[in-house]
Amino acid sequence: MTGELTALAFCWRLERRDGAGLALTSHDRDLIVDGDRYEPAPGMTPAAIRSELGLEPGSSEVVGSLSAEAFGELDIAAGRWDGAALQLFAADWAEPGETIALLQGQLGEVSTRDGSFEAELKGTASRLDRPICPLTSPNCRAELGDPRCQVDMEGRKLRAKATGATAHTVTLDRPVDDRFQFGEIRFLGGAANGERRMILSVEGQQLHLRSAPVGEVNEGTAVEIVEGCNKLLATCSQRFANAANFRGEPHLPGNDLLTRYPGA
Repeated sequence: MTGELTALAFCWRLERRDGAGLALTSHDRDLIVDGDRYEPAPGMTPAAIRSELGLEPGSSEVVGSLSAEAFGELDIAAGRWDGAALQLFAADWAEPGETIALLQGQLGEVSTRDGSFEAELKGTASRLDRPICPLTSPNCRAELGDPRCQVDMEGRKLRAKATGATAHTVTLDRPVDDRFQFGEIRFLGGAANGERRMILSVEGQQLHLRSAPVGEVNEGTAVEIVEGCNKLLATCSQRFANAANFRGEPHLPGNDLLTRYPGA
């Protein structure tokens, strides 16, 4: 960019984990950048952004109004925007083809307060804050079907419809077996569309969830349920034949080693 920097506008490109996304700008008119249309959201403002050489994690915060349909209070309460991938850059609205990259990473937890929302913007370097080596545990640290687990999830999901819902319980139009305990339910329609909840227990056609969906679940709402795992070595070996990929240390002595035997 050349000349005085008086025509800059912030631009956000966000993509949720369910694939939905949006592009917003602090400018008061639409901006076309690299073929994408950024809609005006002048109420969204980032705090100070620090950029420097080195490996220090870059981060900022963004606040904005809940008036935008894309950032509805229900979506935020349901956690749909938590962990969304983001790109934040500045664009010259007089020459939208030129941009200045500011931050790339993901949104932290998004919360609401006094009719507005707040979210932390975590840069890619923030991954360096994670532990280099995982803590030991008797149970598996992988999630069923992820790259560490490597169990093929083909045939381990099924579709159904809700016939009723009360708080933490959803009743389906078909019975479900215990394989889906500790699995996940995803709502595919209605006010709870896109929400995911962990299944704590299964009783015939009823699923008891760890937390209630934020959106209302009406009769006929389509759902997808995914098989679960209790993360024990015996289950990994006997049910999935996957002991070679078990990510835990069930035979490692714990802090209670000296109290396991009489007279210790």
